[in-house]
Amino acid sequence: MSTPAQVRVRFSPSPTGIPHVGLIRTALFNWAHARHHGGTMVFRIEDTDAQRDSAESYEALLDALNWLGLDWDEGVVKGGPHGPYRQSERGELYADALRRLIDGGEVYESFSSAEEIEARHRAAGRDPKLGYDNADRDLTEDQRAAFRAEGRTPVYRLRMPDRDITFTDLVRGEVTFRAGQVPDFVLARGDGTPLYPLTNPVDDALMEITHVLRGEDLLASTPRQIALLEALERVGIGHGPFTYAHLPLVTGEGSRKLSKRDPQSNLFHYRDRGFVPEGLLNYLALLGWSIAEDRDVFTLDEMVAAFDVSRVSGNAARFDLKKAEAINAAHLRLLAPEDFAARIVPYLEAEGVAVGPEEEKLLAAAAPLVQERSQVLSDAARMLAFLFRDEDTFAPDEDAAAKNLNADAEPVLTAAVAGLSELTSWDAAAIEESLKASLVDGLGLKPRKAFAPVRVAISGRTVSPPLYESMELLGRERSLARLGAGVRRSQGMG
Repeated sequence: MSTPAQVRVRFSPSPTGIPHVGLIRTALFNWAHARHHGGTMVFRIEDTDAQRDSAESYEALLDALNWLGLDWDEGVVKGGPHGPYRQSERGELYADALRRLIDGGEVYESFSSAEEIEARHRAAGRDPKLGYDNADRDLTEDQRAAFRAEGRTPVYRLRMPDRDITFTDLVRGEVTFRAGQVPDFVLARGDGTPLYPLTNPVDDALMEITHVLRGEDLLASTPRQIALLEALERVGIGHGPFTYAHLPLVTGEGSRKLSKRDPQSNLFHYRDRGFVPEGLLNYLALLGWSIAEDRDVFTLDEMVAAFDVSRVSGNAARFDLKKAEAINAAHLRLLAPEDFAARIVPYLEAEGVAVGPEEEKLLAAAAPLVQERSQVLSDAARMLAFLFRDEDTFAPDEDAAAKNLNADAEPVLTAAVAGLSELTSWDAAAIEESLKASLVDGLGLKPRKAFAPVRVAISGRTVSPPLYESMELLGRERSLARLGAGVRRSQGMG
C-alpha cells in the first residue's frame, strides 16, 4: 500500500459518558491540522466495550461536533472508502489482521497467568509488579500442546523488537524507548477477540492515517503502536508508523488532570450556560497553543490559517473558567446585533419567556443594551427577561428587593413616580432628566442611592441593562406600574 500524499488525521473516541472538554480540544487540534494542510478528517467510533458504550453517548458526540461546527470529511454518518467506521462492525478486518500476524510469526500464543508471571519475578528477585516477562516467546509446539491439554486458554502477544524505538514527536521532539522497556503485549484473546491495542492501529493502518494528534497520557503506548504498525506493514497491511503529536493534558484545580467526574469537564455545561461555539473553541485552542504572544481572541478561520502543531506546548494546560468566560464575552461582542439577539432566544425560553413575533421585535431593540455586558448568553437572557414579563408574572429577586425595596426606598420611588408621571414624551433622555431632577436634585441623593431602588423595581435585579433605555422599552404604563408596586412593597403592603 503506498503512503498517502495527503494529510489524514482521525478523531476516534469511545462513546462513553458526556463529551469532555479535553476530548474536544483533541478533536479541534486534529481538525485544525487537517484543514491547515488541506487534508482529511476521519471520525470513527471505538465502540467495542459493550459494558460501557452507549447509544446516548454516541449521539452526544455527534451533537457536540455538529454544535461546534467541527465537520469531518469521512466517517460515521458520512461514510467513505474505508468503512465501516464503527469498530463493532469491523470484526472481520481485525480477524484478518490477526491471522496475517500469526502466519507471519509476528505474534505468538502466551499461556502464562498473572500469578505465574509474578512468581517468576519474585524468584528472580525482581519487582513482582513488573508485568509480563516475555517468558512464552519461544515455547515449542509440544509445550503449547501440553498447556492446551491442561485446559489453558492463551492470549496472542506481539513480539516486540529487540532494539530501541525512537520517533520524532511533533510536540515533544525526539522520544526514545529503550529495548526491553516495553514487554510483549496482548493483542487478542485466545478465541480471537481483538483488544484495543490491536484494533486502534489496524484501523489507522487501513484508513491510511498519516498523523495522530492525541493526549500525552497515551505517550507510553506509542512504542507498542509503532512496533505493531511495522509488523502490519510486513504482513501487507498499511504503510508503517506515522507521525505523532502528543498534546498536553488539560488540568483542573491543583494541576490535576481534569477528570470526567469534574463538572467543569462537561462540554454541554458550557452550551447550557450560553457559551457560543466560536468562544468555546477559541478558548480550547489556547489550551496548549496560541496564535500570537499578544493575542488571545481569534476566529476559527484565523486558527486554521496559523495552526502549526509543532508550536503546541508540551506543558500541561490548566482550564481557567474566568479566562474562558472572558474569551466568550469577546466573541459575543463580535457578533452582529441581529445574530446576538437570535442566539439569546433559547435562553430566554429557558427563563420561561415565549418568544413570538412581537417579542422578537422587542428583543432586537433590547439585545444591544446587554451585548457589551454579557459573558455568556444566559447572562443576557437573565438581564432581559424582565422586559417580557407581564405584571402578573413579574417579581423582583427576593435578595435584591430586601436590600433595595425596603422602607428607605419609599420616598425615592414615590418621587420617581411623581416626576415620571408628568412626562409628555417617554424616551431615555426624558426619563433620565426626570429621575435626576426628582432624586438627585430634588432629594439630594447620590446617584447610586437614588437609582438602585428604581432599577430593582423596574428590572427585579441589581444588574440590568442601562436603566433609562430599559424603561423606554418597557413603556410608560408598565414602568409606572412597577414603580408603584415598589412603593407598596416599601410601605410593607406589597
